[in-house]
Amino acid sequence: MSLKLQKLRQRIEQEELDAILISSPENRRYMSGFTGSAGWLLISRDDATLATDFRYVEQAGNQAPDFHIKRIQRGLGWFPEWTAEHGVKRIGFESADVTVSVHEAFLKAAAEEEPTNHPELLPTKGIVEELRVYKDADELALLTKAIEIADEAIDEVAPQIEPGITEEAVAWELEKAMRERGAEMISFDTIVGAGPNGALPHHRADESVIKQGDAIVIDMGAKYEGYCSDLTRTVFVGEPDDKFRKIYDIVLQAQLAAEEQVTAGMSGKDADAIARDIIADAGHGDDFGHSLGHGVGLAVHEFPHLGPTAEEDTLEDGMVFTIEPGIYLPGWGGVRIEDIVVLENGRARVISKAKKL
Repeated sequence: MSLKLQKLRQRIEQEELDAILISSPENRRYMSGFTGSAGWLLISRDDATLATDFRYVEQAGNQAPDFHIKRIQRGLGWFPEWTAEHGVKRIGFESADVTVSVHEAFLKAAAEEEPTNHPELLPTKGIVEELRVYKDADELALLTKAIEIADEAIDEVAPQIEPGITEEAVAWELEKAMRERGAEMISFDTIVGAGPNGALPHHRADESVIKQGDAIVIDMGAKYEGYCSDLTRTVFVGEPDDKFRKIYDIVLQAQLAAEEQVTAGMSGKDADAIARDIIADAGHGDDFGHSLGHGVGLAVHEFPHLGPTAEEDTLEDGMVFTIEPGIYLPGWGGVRIEDIVVLENGRARVISKAKKL
């Protein structure tokens, strides 16, 4: 039995559940290794079953050796069959992933099969996600590869950005460079915000033409064997002017201070304050409107959270997260610098290596 299953079963017991139904694609992959697009995990204290349709039965058998594979026919009759076979009554489901209509369909299937003794379906939140927050050596190796891909791509493409090219064209060049280095896909739609567009933290690359003297916020990531990277650099077309240098230096100082001072045992709120206080002291507190960072793994946004409201998120060794302060000035543009770090021996080790100004 895998260590992941052992830990999940401990959580099932703590939650006073008989079993858990896992539907989230990332959680399904994390717990079983199965990468197919359709399937359910049913995990009790003494059984682990992966239910999927005929398209994925053979694949599931190869990828999920710790699981019994159940072929799904039409409908949800397999669900009450499994609950009856294993005698489970209290089953947790992932409330952040299961829709109301799917929940009702499971209840109906259970009631039709066991009209007087059907199981309870109880909402749960964050059970598997809390296990995913700690990255093992294999996960860290995959994350590091995804990060290297994005680092190399931006270091290749950024020096080639010239006036007259569009944001969309830059985004495409970055995606090509990542795929040529082994990325299976991009982690998210690449952000390229030139000039005033840089003041929009999640601006989507469009047909805006990049001009001489533009600052460009580039936020990008590669996905490698399921694991995501997330990288932001702000570059300048031409010779940076005094205003850009001033704003950039404030953000860089805030980021480097956070990377140096974040320690295990610190809350996400206190980590955020390291960078936020520097930016506020420089007169731009109102111009840093998002959180300092977030976890990264099979999803580009995971636990932990580093932000002003993250007093209950405790940073611990084995966690991987971003540190990405920014300043955004409407009508002018923005500066954001983002690295991914891992907490090891109580301190942050920076994994991202892409060049900074």
